[in-house]
Formats: sequence, structure tokens, C-alpha cells
Amino acid sequence: MGLVTDLFLPLALAFIMFSLGSGLTLNDFSQIIKKPKDFLIGFISQIVILPIVGLILVSIWPLSPELAIGVMLIAVAPGGATSNIITSFAKGDVALSISLTAVISLLCVITIPFTLLTSISFAIGSSVNFEFSIFDIALQMFLIVTIPVIIGMIFKKFFNNLAISFEQTSKKISAILFSLVLLGAIISERENILSYFYQAGLITLLLNLIMMFIAYYLGKTFASNKKQGIAITVECGLQNGTLAIVVATSIFGGGVFLIPAATYSLIMFFSALIFVYLSRREII
Repeated sequence: MGLVTDLFLPLALAFIMFSLGSGLTLNDFSQIIKKPKDFLIGFISQIVILPIVGLILVSIWPLSPELAIGVMLIAVAPGGATSNIITSFAKGDVALSISLTAVISLLCVITIPFTLLTSISFAIGSSVNFEFSIFDIALQMFLIVTIPVIIGMIFKKFFNNLAISFEQTSKKISAILFSLVLLGAIISERENILSYFYQAGLITLLLNLIMMFIAYYLGKTFASNKKQGIAITVECGLQNGTLAIVVATSIFGGGVFLIPAATYSLIMFFSALIFVYLSRREII
């Protein structure tokens, strides 16, 4: 597992983030200016409300410190690139979804270290002791998330035709890499997976459903129209599970820490597909 942990996982995440960046232009960030209210609702929902919901759940749930940290890892992760596709299927505002994914992914170099370490100190206290700092996590986020996204955007800028022709292929490769990362996480803990799913499955399901419920009603109440509300809901429900698994593995040593990210990654697609169905049928 050493080679997988040290090389494959970071490279897989780096490629996924490069793929995200290669599909972006500066115009994709225009929603911040064009629809600042909608962007702000989505931004606050994911950056502030989602970690708070996670923090409340791990504070009241009888979890081991390792599983509690794992839940917070998925709660502080940015939205996944697949959220843009799911938003499209649900007939939501894809431009807003892309803006939220891009901005929050770039800012996670700051938000993840600060929110994660604050939540560990507040909810878990001194029962777990690690020798790392905000800088350690921020540096890792910068190397495997921020830099690949920026390189992808530069690639898009100077090799636009190549980036367009590569876009569909890169999405398929990203999906395969995500599946391999998720499968690897499950296999690495296969002997205990049922026990861990029993422990972490319900809390990650609640985290997913509660946050989508909150985001949906915030969007319905305050967003410009239904399309923006759909984008915000999907963005808050589909987290970057690969990033959470990589952080759990590289910073915390994997094991139990990555189980909530694995269970959430499985759960979120089922809830997202149900949401797409309800949205397309105009039931919600």
C-alpha cells in the first residue's frame, strides 16, 4: 500500500483537479459578479454551514476520534467535479455550479486546514494528538489541488482546441481514477468494512441528507430562481471524496480515518440521483 498511498493517490487527485482546471476559463468565475447573491448562498452553505452541521453531528454522535475526524474531512472538502454534471442532469444552473466548484476548490488550501484543525480541537479535544500544523496541510492542498487547477486553466488558455478535444476523455479518466481510489479505500479496510459502515454509514447519510435539505430550502427561499437553487443543493451534497481520502491517507495515515469519506462517496451518488429524478419530474 505504500506506493499507492505515496504516489497513486496524490497523482490521481492531481489529475482530477487538472481536469477540472482544463475545463475552466476566467469567464467561469463571472457568476461571482453576475449573480453575487446566488454565489454567496452556495459559498456560505458549503464553506460555513456544511462544516457546522458536521461538527454538530460528531459532537453528539458516539464515534471514535478517528471516525469523527473522517466525518469532518468530508464536511470540509470542496464540491466534486461531478457536481457540475449532476447539476446539468437536474436542469440546474451549471455556470453557478462550475463557479462554486472552482472557487471553493482553489480556496480549500486555506479553508480545509483552518476548519479541520479548529473542529478537531473543539469537538475531539486532546484525545487525538498529531504532529502537523495548518501550514503542513495547506502546503499539501496547494501542491495537489491548487497548482493542478491553475496548470489546467493555463493549458486551457494556450491550448484551447486540445483542451476541448481532451475534455471528454479527461472526465472519463477522472471517473475511473475516482472509482479506483474509492475501491482501494474499501479494499484496504475490507476486513472491517461492514463494521465501519455500521459505525459511519448512518452519520454520513445524515450529513448528506441534512445538508442537501438545508441547501435546497436556502436556495428555494433566497436564490434567484429554481435553477440556482438546484445548483446550490447539488454542490452541497456532492463532496470531493477523492480529496478527503487523500488527506485522510497522507496526513492521518489512512485506515479508519478514510472510512467516512468512502461511505459518503457511495451514499452521495444515490441521493444525488434521487434528487435529479425529483427535480426533472418537477416534484420538488
